[in-house]
Amino acid sequence: MSITVTPPHPVERADEILTPEALAFLEKLHQKFAATRSERLTARATRRAAVARTGTLDFLTETAHIRSGDWQVAPAPLPLQDRRVEMTGPASPAKMAINALNSGAKVWLADFEDASTPTWHNVVDSQLSLLDATRGTLSYTSPEGKEYSLRTDAPLSVVVMRPRGWHLNESNITVDGAPGIGALVDFGLHFFHNAATLLHSGSGPYYYLPKLESHLEARLWNDIFVFAQNELGIAQGSIRATVLIETIPAAFEMDEILYELRDHASGLNAGRWDYLFSMIKYFRDAGVAFSLPDRADISMTAPFMRAYTELLVKTCHRRGAFAMGGMAAVIPNRREPLITAQAFDKVRADKTREAGDGFDGSWVAHPDLVPVCREVFDSVLGERANQIDRQRPEVEVTAADLLDVTSAPGRATEVGLRSNLYVAVAYIAVWLSGNGAVAIHNLMEDAATAEISRSQVWQQIRNGVTLSDTGATVTRELVTRILAEETARLRTEVDDELFTSFYAPAGDLVAEICLSEEFTDFLTQPAYELLVSTALVAAAAR
Repeated sequence: MSITVTPPHPVERADEILTPEALAFLEKLHQKFAATRSERLTARATRRAAVARTGTLDFLTETAHIRSGDWQVAPAPLPLQDRRVEMTGPASPAKMAINALNSGAKVWLADFEDASTPTWHNVVDSQLSLLDATRGTLSYTSPEGKEYSLRTDAPLSVVVMRPRGWHLNESNITVDGAPGIGALVDFGLHFFHNAATLLHSGSGPYYYLPKLESHLEARLWNDIFVFAQNELGIAQGSIRATVLIETIPAAFEMDEILYELRDHASGLNAGRWDYLFSMIKYFRDAGVAFSLPDRADISMTAPFMRAYTELLVKTCHRRGAFAMGGMAAVIPNRREPLITAQAFDKVRADKTREAGDGFDGSWVAHPDLVPVCREVFDSVLGERANQIDRQRPEVEVTAADLLDVTSAPGRATEVGLRSNLYVAVAYIAVWLSGNGAVAIHNLMEDAATAEISRSQVWQQIRNGVTLSDTGATVTRELVTRILAEETARLRTEVDDELFTSFYAPAGDLVAEICLSEEFTDFLTQPAYELLVSTALVAAAAR
């Protein structure tokens, strides 16, 4: 075989995942689809360059017949007909997977992407969690002796696995001398080991597809699904995929994305935090008209966000697909009753708006929020499993509506700038230590929210934004000073070893990507290069 695995350290039971047969399947996936993946990434850059020249986006003229056509996606399989509450989170450690499966949510998004740092341990251990969960044998004993096991008194959540985005490689696997593709590694290993068993048990191989930017990227996934099912003798249409609409170009191609995946499509999800990041990234050099206010001021009621979500619901229901709501970032704190009550109120308001708009379900990031979300959707759905039959003919969304950033209320402040830099350093530090989802000031931060933070700082420098609370202009010098102050604050909050191993490198990385003349497309790319360096691999392994 021309596929090679070079793990930086051993992972217990890795041989159960990295079998010769599974690696041979990965090799075939890479040899057949790696070139097309490269073409699609190149097309992203070409399209972004065009937007930089024109300062706008629009619906595609060449696919107008798809948007106007009368077609629908395949009917949902039984396990995915009721998705009113979806719990999200990483699949490693196994304790997290067990808590998610036991949470009472209809679906668990088993995340290999933004909520998971792709250390070699996490990549393999996450696959092991899903392997064991599929077979009903998943269990965990903590170092203190506490035992975790799958509940038998109520249904477990249906697993929908999210692989890494197309942009990320897997450095510990090479195929024909080239780095492995994270998305193919994650999908391929999961599908190979679990598809047949899932179908035999009455479920199926279900996936969330992140960060797509065009219907041609959806076509690539569909081709992969067709090939994978044929290769393993799985019936065509067994795979079902929900696509996250979390990039601004994808918002202009919702119909087309569903059309490309129509035999395998389950729905679309309003990936709100990455969507904001994408808005900043795509229009980063379009001037102050596209400079957003502080992240804390941008709510889902901002006109351009309302346009995006209403178009998503209308598009999905017209095509017989599920419209899934996004993540409310607030989380409860069991030690702080007031904070918990405030989190419940904010989540309830967020989910009430989504259910009222026609969404079929929504996301939460903490088991304690499952009952809150369920209560809201129960009150709207009643005995129905979903509200796909609720059409939205009154919704008319134009390109200008999707791009109407100037009407978003809020201000750019030094408080917001400090928060962005603090969160970026704190999150990247924890990410480098091997944890991709972390609570910071009672908000659940993952790679998407960190992306907003650092990209907004870059854009504010680029546009020389004036901060409303101090009157200062955002310059490299101001950002350098505030970054040093926020990093010093973080130094007082963690021990010296943690700071030296992870926070100091994170601060250097934030400085590099925020102060650079060139915009870094994804912070996880340089962070991953840093992660796989010898020193950090050893530190994260500890």
